[in-house]
Amino acid sequence: MKKISFKNREEYTYYLFMYLKNKQKDLFREEFLDLHPTDQVDIFKQMSLEKRTQVYDYLSVDEFAELFTGLKPDEQKQVFTELDDDYAHEMLCELPADELTDFFNVLPEHITTYLLNKLDKADAENIRNLLSYNEHSAGSLMTTEYVKASAQDTVSLIIERLRLEGMDAETIYYIYIVDEFNKLTGVVSLRELLSAPPSSTVNTIMKEQIIFVSPATDQEQVSTIIRDYNLLAVPVLTSDEIIIGIVTVDDVMDVIEEETTEDLGEFAAVKGALDLEVTALTATKKRLPWLMLLLFIGLFTAGLIRSFEATLAEVAVLAIFIPMIADMAGNTGTQSLAVVVRGLALRKFDQKTILRLLKREAATGFLMGLVCGILASLIGFLIPGGSATLGIIIGVSLFITVLSSTLSGTLIPLVIHRLKVDPAVASGPFITTINDIIGLFVYFTIATSLLHYLS
Repeated sequence: MKKISFKNREEYTYYLFMYLKNKQKDLFREEFLDLHPTDQVDIFKQMSLEKRTQVYDYLSVDEFAELFTGLKPDEQKQVFTELDDDYAHEMLCELPADELTDFFNVLPEHITTYLLNKLDKADAENIRNLLSYNEHSAGSLMTTEYVKASAQDTVSLIIERLRLEGMDAETIYYIYIVDEFNKLTGVVSLRELLSAPPSSTVNTIMKEQIIFVSPATDQEQVSTIIRDYNLLAVPVLTSDEIIIGIVTVDDVMDVIEEETTEDLGEFAAVKGALDLEVTALTATKKRLPWLMLLLFIGLFTAGLIRSFEATLAEVAVLAIFIPMIADMAGNTGTQSLAVVVRGLALRKFDQKTILRLLKREAATGFLMGLVCGILASLIGFLIPGGSATLGIIIGVSLFITVLSSTLSGTLIPLVIHRLKVDPAVASGPFITTINDIIGLFVYFTIATSLLHYLS
Protein backbone atom coordinates (compact mmCIF):
# COMPACT_ATOMS: atom_id res chain seq x y z
CA MET A 1 0.00 0.00 0.00
CA LYS A 2 1.39 3.37 -1.02
CA LYS A 3 1.89 6.10 1.53
CA ILE A 4 0.31 9.32 0.37
CA SER A 5 0.76 12.64 2.17
CA PHE A 6 -1.32 15.77 1.82
CA LYS A 7 1.57 17.32 -0.10
CA ASN A 8 1.61 14.76 -2.89
CA ARG A 9 -2.08 13.82 -2.93
CA GLU A 10 -2.76 16.40 -5.63
CA GLU A 11 0.03 14.90 -7.72
CA TYR A 12 -1.43 11.39 -7.33
CA THR A 13 -4.87 12.71 -8.25
CA TYR A 14 -3.47 14.39 -11.34
CA TYR A 15 -1.81 11.21 -12.63
CA LEU A 16 -4.82 9.04 -11.84
CA PHE A 17 -7.05 11.45 -13.75
CA MET A 18 -4.60 11.34 -16.66
CA TYR A 19 -4.75 7.53 -16.70
CA LEU A 20 -8.52 7.77 -16.90
CA LYS A 21 -8.40 10.38 -19.63
CA ASN A 22 -6.00 8.26 -21.69
CA LYS A 23 -7.97 5.08 -20.91
CA GLN A 24 -4.89 3.43 -19.33
CA LYS A 25 -6.83 0.87 -17.30
CA ASP A 26 -3.89 -1.21 -16.03
CA LEU A 27 -1.91 1.81 -14.84
CA PHE A 28 -4.97 3.25 -13.12
CA ARG A 29 -5.76 -0.02 -11.35
CA GLU A 30 -2.17 -0.49 -10.23
CA GLU A 31 -1.88 2.98 -8.72
CA PHE A 32 -5.43 3.37 -7.43
CA LEU A 33 -5.73 -0.02 -5.72
CA ASP A 34 -2.35 0.49 -4.07
CA LEU A 35 -3.72 3.47 -2.14
CA HIS A 36 -5.35 3.35 1.30
CA PRO A 37 -9.17 3.03 1.00
CA THR A 38 -9.59 6.47 2.62
CA ASP A 39 -7.43 8.05 -0.10
CA GLN A 40 -9.35 6.11 -2.75
CA VAL A 41 -12.63 7.59 -1.45
CA ASP A 42 -11.24 11.14 -1.31
CA ILE A 43 -9.96 10.95 -4.89
CA PHE A 44 -13.13 9.23 -6.14
CA LYS A 45 -15.29 12.06 -4.73
CA GLN A 46 -13.36 14.57 -6.85
CA MET A 47 -14.23 12.75 -10.08
CA SER A 48 -16.78 13.85 -12.63
CA LEU A 49 -19.59 11.51 -13.69
CA GLU A 50 -17.60 10.54 -16.77
CA LYS A 51 -14.57 9.52 -14.70
CA ARG A 52 -16.71 7.70 -12.12
CA THR A 53 -18.28 5.70 -14.93
CA GLN A 54 -14.81 4.61 -16.00
CA VAL A 55 -14.00 3.56 -12.43
CA TYR A 56 -17.09 1.32 -12.36
CA ASP A 57 -15.76 -0.34 -15.50
CA TYR A 58 -12.17 -0.64 -14.25
CA LEU A 59 -12.86 -2.00 -10.74
CA SER A 60 -14.37 -5.38 -9.88
CA VAL A 61 -17.48 -5.44 -7.71
CA ASP A 62 -15.59 -6.53 -4.58
CA GLU A 63 -12.98 -3.79 -5.11
CA PHE A 64 -15.64 -1.14 -5.56
CA ALA A 65 -17.67 -2.44 -2.59
CA GLU A 66 -14.84 -1.46 -0.23
CA LEU A 67 -14.77 2.03 -1.74
CA PHE A 68 -18.59 2.25 -1.55
CA THR A 69 -18.59 1.68 2.23
CA GLY A 70 -16.37 4.74 2.68
CA LEU A 71 -18.98 7.07 1.15
CA LYS A 72 -21.63 8.95 3.12
CA PRO A 73 -25.26 7.74 2.76
CA ASP A 74 -26.29 10.57 0.40
CA GLU A 75 -23.18 9.94 -1.71
CA GLN A 76 -23.96 6.22 -1.79
CA LYS A 77 -27.47 6.93 -3.05
CA GLN A 78 -26.12 9.10 -5.86
CA VAL A 79 -23.43 6.61 -6.87
CA PHE A 80 -25.86 3.69 -6.75
CA THR A 81 -28.10 5.34 -9.33
CA GLU A 82 -25.08 5.54 -11.68
CA LEU A 83 -24.31 1.80 -11.58
CA ASP A 84 -25.39 -0.83 -14.07
CA ASP A 85 -28.15 -3.03 -12.55
CA ASP A 86 -26.15 -6.26 -12.58
CA TYR A 87 -23.02 -4.53 -11.27
CA ALA A 88 -25.04 -2.84 -8.52
CA HIS A 89 -26.65 -6.12 -7.44
CA GLU A 90 -23.33 -7.95 -7.31
CA MET A 91 -21.76 -5.07 -5.39
CA LEU A 92 -24.54 -5.18 -2.77
CA CYS A 93 -23.85 -8.88 -2.25
CA GLU A 94 -20.24 -8.00 -1.36
CA LEU A 95 -21.19 -5.49 1.36
CA PRO A 96 -21.06 -6.50 5.05
CA ALA A 97 -24.51 -6.97 6.57
CA ASP A 98 -24.30 -3.87 8.78
CA GLU A 99 -23.13 -1.66 5.91
CA LEU A 100 -25.91 -2.98 3.69
CA THR A 101 -28.46 -2.32 6.44
CA ASP A 102 -27.23 1.26 6.84
CA PHE A 103 -27.55 1.80 3.09
CA PHE A 104 -31.07 0.36 2.94
CA ASN A 105 -32.10 2.60 5.84
CA VAL A 106 -31.63 5.73 3.69
CA LEU A 107 -33.54 4.36 0.68
CA PRO A 108 -37.28 4.66 0.06
CA GLU A 109 -39.15 1.59 1.31
CA HIS A 110 -40.25 0.41 -2.13
CA ILE A 111 -36.66 0.46 -3.44
CA THR A 112 -35.43 -1.42 -0.37
CA THR A 113 -38.11 -4.07 -0.91
CA TYR A 114 -37.13 -4.39 -4.59
CA LEU A 115 -33.44 -4.81 -3.78
CA LEU A 116 -34.11 -7.27 -0.94
CA ASN A 117 -36.07 -9.46 -3.34
CA LYS A 118 -33.01 -9.66 -5.59
CA LEU A 119 -30.73 -10.87 -2.79
CA ASP A 120 -30.15 -14.45 -1.73
CA LYS A 121 -33.07 -15.61 0.42
CA ALA A 122 -30.96 -16.17 3.55
CA ASP A 123 -29.13 -12.85 3.14
CA ALA A 124 -32.39 -11.00 2.55
CA GLU A 125 -33.94 -12.49 5.68
CA ASN A 126 -30.88 -11.48 7.70
CA ILE A 127 -31.10 -7.88 6.44
CA ARG A 128 -34.84 -7.74 7.14
CA ASN A 129 -34.16 -8.75 10.73
CA LEU A 130 -31.54 -6.01 11.08
CA LEU A 131 -33.89 -3.45 9.52
CA SER A 132 -36.61 -4.38 12.02
CA TYR A 133 -34.68 -2.95 14.97
CA ASN A 134 -35.21 0.63 16.07
CA GLU A 135 -32.84 3.16 14.56
CA HIS A 136 -29.97 4.17 16.87
CA SER A 137 -30.18 0.85 18.76
CA ALA A 138 -27.56 -1.90 19.10
CA GLY A 139 -29.73 -4.09 16.86
CA SER A 140 -29.55 -1.60 14.01
CA LEU A 141 -25.77 -1.20 14.46
CA MET A 142 -24.74 -4.83 14.77
CA THR A 143 -23.35 -7.15 12.15
CA THR A 144 -24.07 -10.87 11.99
CA GLU A 145 -20.67 -11.67 10.49
CA TYR A 146 -18.51 -12.87 13.37
CA VAL A 147 -16.51 -15.98 14.30
CA LYS A 148 -17.92 -18.46 16.76
CA ALA A 149 -16.72 -21.80 18.12
CA SER A 150 -17.59 -24.59 20.54
CA ALA A 151 -16.06 -24.85 24.00
CA GLN A 152 -14.63 -28.27 23.08
CA ASP A 153 -12.87 -27.05 19.91
CA THR A 154 -9.08 -27.10 20.01
CA VAL A 155 -7.00 -23.99 19.51
CA SER A 156 -5.49 -25.39 16.29
CA LEU A 157 -8.98 -26.10 14.88
CA ILE A 158 -10.15 -22.53 15.57
CA ILE A 159 -7.02 -21.03 14.02
CA GLU A 160 -7.61 -23.12 10.91
CA ARG A 161 -11.22 -21.91 10.84
CA LEU A 162 -10.01 -18.31 11.04
CA ARG A 163 -7.91 -18.88 7.93
CA LEU A 164 -11.00 -20.09 6.09
CA GLU A 165 -13.66 -17.73 7.48
CA GLY A 166 -11.63 -14.70 8.59
CA MET A 167 -12.09 -12.68 5.41
CA ASP A 168 -15.88 -12.90 5.71
CA ALA A 169 -16.02 -11.82 9.36
CA GLU A 170 -16.31 -8.19 10.48
CA THR A 171 -13.54 -8.78 13.02
CA ILE A 172 -11.54 -11.84 14.08
CA TYR A 173 -10.02 -10.37 17.24
CA TYR A 174 -12.72 -12.01 19.36
CA ILE A 175 -13.99 -15.58 18.97
CA TYR A 176 -17.37 -16.13 20.59
CA ILE A 177 -17.93 -19.49 22.28
CA VAL A 178 -21.47 -20.87 22.02
CA ASP A 179 -23.31 -24.05 22.99
CA GLU A 180 -25.56 -26.15 20.76
CA PHE A 181 -28.38 -23.59 21.15
CA ASN A 182 -26.16 -20.68 20.09
CA LYS A 183 -26.13 -19.43 23.69
CA LEU A 184 -23.00 -17.41 24.45
CA THR A 185 -20.91 -19.13 27.12
CA GLY A 186 -17.57 -17.37 26.76
CA VAL A 187 -15.23 -15.29 24.64
CA VAL A 188 -11.55 -15.59 23.75
CA SER A 189 -9.34 -12.99 22.12
CA LEU A 190 -7.02 -13.68 19.21
CA ARG A 191 -4.03 -12.87 21.42
CA GLU A 192 -5.09 -15.50 23.97
CA LEU A 193 -5.71 -17.99 21.18
CA LEU A 194 -2.27 -17.56 19.61
CA SER A 195 -0.59 -17.73 23.01
CA ALA A 196 -2.24 -21.05 23.98
CA PRO A 197 -0.93 -24.57 23.14
CA PRO A 198 -2.44 -25.76 19.83
CA SER A 199 -3.83 -28.95 21.38
CA SER A 200 -5.65 -27.27 24.28
CA THR A 201 -9.41 -26.85 24.15
CA VAL A 202 -10.86 -23.37 24.11
CA ASN A 203 -12.83 -23.85 27.35
CA THR A 204 -9.54 -23.77 29.25
CA ILE A 205 -8.66 -20.27 28.07
CA MET A 206 -11.98 -18.56 27.41
CA LYS A 207 -13.41 -15.86 29.67
CA GLU A 208 -16.85 -16.57 31.06
CA GLN A 209 -17.45 -13.07 32.42
CA ILE A 210 -18.91 -11.37 29.33
CA ILE A 211 -19.74 -7.75 28.65
CA PHE A 212 -22.77 -7.60 26.34
CA VAL A 213 -25.70 -5.46 25.22
CA SER A 214 -29.26 -6.20 24.17
CA PRO A 215 -30.68 -5.38 20.71
CA ALA A 216 -32.68 -2.49 22.23
CA THR A 217 -29.68 -0.84 23.93
CA ASP A 218 -29.28 2.76 22.75
CA GLN A 219 -26.30 3.33 20.45
CA GLU A 220 -24.88 6.00 22.75
CA GLN A 221 -24.86 3.53 25.64
CA VAL A 222 -23.18 0.93 23.40
CA SER A 223 -20.40 3.38 22.56
CA THR A 224 -19.96 4.15 26.28
CA ILE A 225 -19.64 0.43 27.12
CA ILE A 226 -17.06 -0.17 24.38
CA ARG A 227 -15.09 2.87 25.52
CA ASP A 228 -15.25 2.11 29.24
CA TYR A 229 -14.23 -1.54 28.84
CA ASN A 230 -11.67 -0.92 26.06
CA LEU A 231 -13.36 -3.38 23.71
CA LEU A 232 -12.96 -3.78 19.97
CA ALA A 233 -16.42 -5.33 19.74
CA VAL A 234 -19.33 -6.12 22.04
CA PRO A 235 -21.75 -9.04 21.52
CA VAL A 236 -25.50 -8.46 21.20
CA LEU A 237 -27.57 -11.03 23.14
CA THR A 238 -31.27 -11.77 23.37
CA SER A 239 -33.01 -12.19 26.75
CA ASP A 240 -32.14 -15.91 26.48
CA GLU A 241 -28.42 -15.03 26.16
CA ILE A 242 -28.38 -16.15 22.52
CA ILE A 243 -25.87 -14.21 20.45
CA ILE A 244 -27.39 -12.57 17.38
CA GLY A 245 -24.58 -10.20 16.34
CA ILE A 246 -21.76 -7.92 17.42
CA VAL A 247 -21.18 -4.16 17.39
CA THR A 248 -17.61 -3.24 16.43
CA VAL A 249 -15.52 -0.24 17.41
CA ASP A 250 -15.56 1.22 13.89
CA ASP A 251 -19.37 1.39 14.04
CA VAL A 252 -19.08 3.09 17.42
CA MET A 253 -16.74 5.72 15.97
CA ASP A 254 -19.50 6.68 13.56
CA VAL A 255 -21.96 6.82 16.48
CA ILE A 256 -19.67 9.10 18.49
CA GLU A 257 -19.36 11.47 15.52
CA GLU A 258 -23.14 11.42 15.01
CA GLU A 259 -23.92 12.01 18.70
CA THR A 260 -21.29 14.77 18.99
CA THR A 261 -22.72 16.50 15.93
CA GLU A 262 -26.23 16.19 17.36
CA ASP A 263 -25.18 17.61 20.74
CA LEU A 264 -23.30 20.45 19.04
CA GLY A 265 -26.39 21.23 17.00
CA GLU A 266 -28.56 21.27 20.14
CA PHE A 267 -25.98 23.35 21.99
CA ALA A 268 -25.87 26.03 19.28
CA ALA A 269 -29.59 25.77 18.43
CA VAL A 270 -28.79 24.60 14.88
CA LYS A 271 -29.75 20.92 15.16
CA GLY A 272 -30.09 19.33 11.74
CA ALA A 273 -28.41 22.23 9.96
CA LEU A 274 -24.71 21.46 10.50
CA ASP A 275 -24.31 19.36 7.35
CA LEU A 276 -22.89 21.43 4.49
CA GLU A 277 -25.07 19.45 2.08
CA VAL A 278 -28.22 20.89 3.67
CA THR A 279 -29.86 23.56 1.52
CA ALA A 280 -30.36 27.15 2.69
CA LEU A 281 -34.14 26.58 2.91
CA THR A 282 -33.73 23.45 5.06
CA ALA A 283 -31.14 25.17 7.27
CA THR A 284 -33.55 28.09 7.73
CA LYS A 285 -36.39 25.73 8.74
CA LYS A 286 -34.13 24.08 11.31
CA ARG A 287 -32.70 27.28 12.78
CA LEU A 288 -35.54 29.80 12.53
CA PRO A 289 -37.85 28.27 15.20
CA TRP A 290 -35.16 28.68 17.87
CA LEU A 291 -34.52 32.27 16.78
CA MET A 292 -38.23 33.05 16.84
CA LEU A 293 -38.52 31.61 20.35
CA LEU A 294 -35.49 33.56 21.51
CA LEU A 295 -36.86 36.68 19.83
CA PHE A 296 -39.99 36.54 21.97
CA ILE A 297 -38.00 35.69 25.10
CA GLY A 298 -35.82 38.68 24.24
CA LEU A 299 -38.90 40.87 24.47
CA PHE A 300 -38.72 40.32 28.22
CA THR A 301 -35.30 41.97 28.10
CA ALA A 302 -36.75 44.94 26.23
CA GLY A 303 -39.69 45.11 28.64
CA LEU A 304 -37.32 44.93 31.59
CA ILE A 305 -35.25 47.84 30.31
CA ARG A 306 -38.42 49.84 29.64
CA SER A 307 -39.66 49.27 33.19
CA PHE A 308 -36.50 51.00 34.40
CA GLU A 309 -36.87 53.84 31.88
CA ALA A 310 -37.08 56.44 34.65
CA THR A 311 -33.79 55.24 36.13
CA LEU A 312 -32.06 55.48 32.71
CA ALA A 313 -33.58 58.91 32.07
CA GLU A 314 -32.23 60.25 35.33
CA VAL A 315 -28.76 58.65 35.06
CA ALA A 316 -28.08 58.09 31.34
CA VAL A 317 -24.56 56.83 31.96
CA LEU A 318 -26.06 53.53 33.20
CA ALA A 319 -26.94 52.66 29.59
CA ILE A 320 -23.24 52.44 28.70
CA PHE A 321 -22.84 49.31 30.81
CA ILE A 322 -25.91 47.39 29.60
CA PRO A 323 -23.94 45.48 26.86
CA MET A 324 -21.19 44.59 29.33
CA ILE A 325 -23.63 43.16 31.90
CA ALA A 326 -25.57 41.23 29.23
CA ASP A 327 -22.47 39.83 27.52
CA MET A 328 -20.83 38.72 30.76
CA ALA A 329 -24.05 37.00 31.86
CA GLY A 330 -24.42 35.08 28.60
CA ASN A 331 -20.77 34.12 28.22
CA THR A 332 -20.41 32.94 31.83
CA GLY A 333 -23.53 30.78 31.64
CA THR A 334 -22.44 29.22 28.35
CA GLN A 335 -19.07 28.25 29.86
CA SER A 336 -20.74 26.36 32.70
CA LEU A 337 -23.27 24.82 30.31
CA ALA A 338 -20.46 23.41 28.16
CA VAL A 339 -18.80 21.81 31.20
CA VAL A 340 -22.03 20.15 32.38
CA VAL A 341 -23.29 18.97 28.98
CA ARG A 342 -19.90 17.43 28.20
CA GLY A 343 -19.79 15.66 31.56
CA LEU A 344 -23.33 14.31 31.15
CA ALA A 345 -22.55 13.08 27.64
CA LEU A 346 -19.57 11.14 29.00
CA ARG A 347 -21.63 9.74 31.93
CA LYS A 348 -19.20 11.29 34.42
CA PHE A 349 -21.76 12.48 36.96
CA ASP A 350 -23.31 10.69 39.89
CA GLN A 351 -24.78 12.22 43.07
CA LYS A 352 -21.37 12.65 44.64
CA THR A 353 -19.72 14.24 41.61
CA ILE A 354 -22.71 16.53 41.04
CA LEU A 355 -22.33 17.97 44.53
CA ARG A 356 -18.62 18.44 43.92
CA LEU A 357 -19.39 20.10 40.58
CA LEU A 358 -21.87 22.51 42.18
CA LYS A 359 -19.36 23.47 44.87
CA ARG A 360 -16.62 24.00 42.31
CA GLU A 361 -18.79 26.04 39.96
CA ALA A 362 -20.09 28.17 42.84
CA ALA A 363 -16.52 28.85 43.98
CA THR A 364 -15.47 29.53 40.38
CA GLY A 365 -18.39 31.91 39.86
CA PHE A 366 -17.58 33.70 43.13
CA LEU A 367 -13.91 34.21 42.19
CA MET A 368 -14.67 35.25 38.59
CA GLY A 369 -17.41 37.58 39.78
CA LEU A 370 -15.12 39.11 42.39
CA VAL A 371 -12.34 39.84 39.88
CA CYS A 372 -14.70 41.12 37.19
CA GLY A 373 -16.66 43.15 39.76
CA ILE A 374 -13.52 44.90 41.05
CA LEU A 375 -12.38 45.75 37.51
CA ALA A 376 -15.86 47.02 36.59
CA SER A 377 -15.94 49.15 39.74
CA LEU A 378 -12.69 50.83 38.75
CA ILE A 379 -14.03 51.48 35.26
CA GLY A 380 -17.25 53.00 36.67
CA PHE A 381 -15.23 55.25 38.96
CA LEU A 382 -12.65 56.40 36.39
CA ILE A 383 -14.76 57.06 33.27
CA PRO A 384 -15.86 60.67 32.56
CA GLY A 385 -19.01 61.32 34.56
CA GLY A 386 -18.31 58.34 36.77
CA SER A 387 -18.34 58.17 40.54
CA ALA A 388 -17.66 55.84 43.44
CA THR A 389 -21.38 55.05 43.63
CA LEU A 390 -21.54 54.17 39.95
CA GLY A 391 -18.50 51.95 40.39
CA ILE A 392 -20.16 50.15 43.32
CA ILE A 393 -23.40 49.63 41.36
CA ILE A 394 -21.60 48.18 38.34
CA GLY A 395 -19.17 46.11 40.42
CA VAL A 396 -21.79 44.55 42.68
CA SER A 397 -24.14 43.97 39.74
CA LEU A 398 -21.44 42.23 37.73
CA PHE A 399 -20.38 40.13 40.72
CA ILE A 400 -23.95 38.89 41.32
CA THR A 401 -24.52 38.43 37.57
CA VAL A 402 -21.41 36.29 37.03
CA LEU A 403 -22.13 34.19 40.12
CA SER A 404 -25.81 33.62 39.28
CA SER A 405 -25.05 32.95 35.59
CA THR A 406 -22.45 30.34 36.51
CA LEU A 407 -24.94 28.59 38.79
CA SER A 408 -27.80 28.75 36.27
CA GLY A 409 -25.55 27.40 33.50
CA THR A 410 -24.77 24.49 35.82
CA LEU A 411 -28.18 23.81 37.32
CA ILE A 412 -30.44 24.15 34.26
CA PRO A 413 -28.89 21.27 32.22
CA LEU A 414 -28.74 19.09 35.38
CA VAL A 415 -32.47 19.66 36.03
CA ILE A 416 -33.30 19.02 32.37
CA HIS A 417 -31.24 15.79 32.48
CA ARG A 418 -33.11 14.70 35.62
CA LEU A 419 -36.38 15.20 33.69
CA LYS A 420 -35.08 12.65 31.11
CA VAL A 421 -34.55 15.31 28.43
CA ASP A 422 -31.32 15.71 26.46
CA PRO A 423 -29.38 18.42 28.39
CA ALA A 424 -28.02 19.78 25.12
CA VAL A 425 -31.42 21.40 24.51
CA ALA A 426 -30.39 23.93 27.17
CA SER A 427 -28.61 25.54 24.26
CA GLY A 428 -26.11 28.37 24.38
CA PRO A 429 -28.54 30.94 22.94
CA PHE A 430 -31.23 29.88 25.45
CA ILE A 431 -28.90 30.18 28.45
CA THR A 432 -27.54 33.47 27.10
CA THR A 433 -31.01 35.01 26.82
CA ILE A 434 -32.12 33.84 30.27
CA ASN A 435 -28.93 35.13 31.88
CA ASP A 436 -29.26 38.45 30.04
CA ILE A 437 -32.62 38.95 31.73
CA ILE A 438 -31.25 37.97 35.15
CA GLY A 439 -28.16 40.18 34.79
CA LEU A 440 -30.07 43.26 33.66
CA PHE A 441 -32.70 42.80 36.37
CA VAL A 442 -29.97 42.69 39.03
CA TYR A 443 -28.21 45.70 37.48
CA PHE A 444 -31.26 47.96 37.31
CA THR A 445 -32.61 46.87 40.69
CA ILE A 446 -29.37 47.85 42.41
CA ALA A 447 -29.10 51.06 40.37
CA THR A 448 -32.68 52.07 41.22
CA SER A 449 -32.17 51.38 44.93
CA LEU A 450 -29.08 53.63 44.93
CA LEU A 451 -30.46 56.20 42.51
CA HIS A 452 -30.58 59.05 45.02
CA TYR A 453 -26.86 58.66 45.66
CA LEU A 454 -26.18 58.84 41.89
CA SER A 455 -28.37 61.92 41.46
